[in-house]
Amino acid sequence: MIDTGESRSITGHIVSGAAASAIVATGINYNHYAKNEISKNQAIQNSIKLTAQGGIATGSAIATTNYIGRGNYMGALTALTLGMTGVYAIEKVVEKLNEKKALEANTEKAGE
Repeated sequence: MIDTGESRSITGHIVSGAAASAIVATGINYNHYAKNEISKNQAIQNSIKLTAQGGIATGSAIATTNYIGRGNYMGALTALTLGMTGVYAIEKVVEKLNEKKALEANTEKAGE
């Protein structure tokens, strides 16, 4: 068995991961916004997306480590898979929302 230390609070680490991700994502996106590489809305939306993904990834990583520490490798694999699925799901939802916005914008433009 691998000694991973004491079990850690998954919920607490989701919040910590989201906060850390928000700090990094907001800094990076603000830099792109300040250079006029992306719009203010794009910077905000990307920061929110990365914050949620960071929270999910961190919570999943802590859950995975907790399971490994207990020798429950099936639980670890499940937690890891759920984390990857959550991050992927957010990516796909944002992608679909952006496609919908683009389609609506094109429809409005065609109606003018």
